[in-house]
Amino acid sequence: MISSVFGKTKPINYIILMGLLFFFYWITHFFFFNASYEPEQILGQMLVLSLLLFSVFVVDFIVKRNQIMGSNSYAMLYYTMLFMIFPQVLMDNNAIFCGFFLLLATRRAISLKTAKDVKLKIYDASLWIALSSLFYQWALLYMVVLYVAIYFYDPKNIRNWLLPLAGTVTVALISWSCLILLGREAFFGEHFRFVWNFDLQFYASWHNSTKLIAYIVLVVFTGFLAFLKLGQLGMGRIITLRLIVISVAVGLVITLLETGPGRYPVLITFFPAATLLAKYVEIIRRHKIKEVTLVLSVLIPFAVLLLETVLK
Repeated sequence: MISSVFGKTKPINYIILMGLLFFFYWITHFFFFNASYEPEQILGQMLVLSLLLFSVFVVDFIVKRNQIMGSNSYAMLYYTMLFMIFPQVLMDNNAIFCGFFLLLATRRAISLKTAKDVKLKIYDASLWIALSSLFYQWALLYMVVLYVAIYFYDPKNIRNWLLPLAGTVTVALISWSCLILLGREAFFGEHFRFVWNFDLQFYASWHNSTKLIAYIVLVVFTGFLAFLKLGQLGMGRIITLRLIVISVAVGLVITLLETGPGRYPVLITFFPAATLLAKYVEIIRRHKIKEVTLVLSVLIPFAVLLLETVLK
């Protein structure tokens, strides 16, 4: 049933997933967290929601354009389901903006494999990463992903290694100009402190730590199985998937560095994690096993959400 719906890319898939995400966004705000907004604040939240919904299109575009996935919607499905497991991220506007800009940066980094407009793509990716760091300082660690992409695709040109610095300086200069106009010159000094925002009380909560640990184990395990199966098919050295694995690893490091009350940067791992999960499902040959896996993939997030709601 589910495989027949999401096994192909259809307009109805976008409607189902974006409709689900739309309603779940408002349910999270008004039901789970009892938020209240003034009319002008609602407009701001609509902007954030629009960016979130657009990210679903971007996810599908990346995996299709770069031939990471076949003609299915599994990546979009897993990307949406992860919000059900971590509904707190929908309350963190910084995470949504940071995650969106890193998604755009990842898109440009992965597209380096075409060997077309390499310098422009590197510069663009560095701009998006630098911009994302204005929301979460440790997002600058995603420069590691960009430099790995340069190493994979075009390491011999020395200019490629310097372009990320140029992109970072560009964002810094423009941001500094805007901060001067706004009278907030102290922002850089207050924001970019690069300290570990470790909150023991947050991790001591069993449902926070359990979900995060289970999520990490699941992503690592399915990623390993996906590479194992692809290796058996003679495709074990797919550079793009390696880049996605590195993206997950860097995202998890940032999550551990930044997570705390009101801060849920785990969202930045949703795209690479969803891609690995979707790739694993895609290469399952037996239809019944694939169907059971997809059914569980939909039921488990709702079960986790229900359990967390009951135990609150």
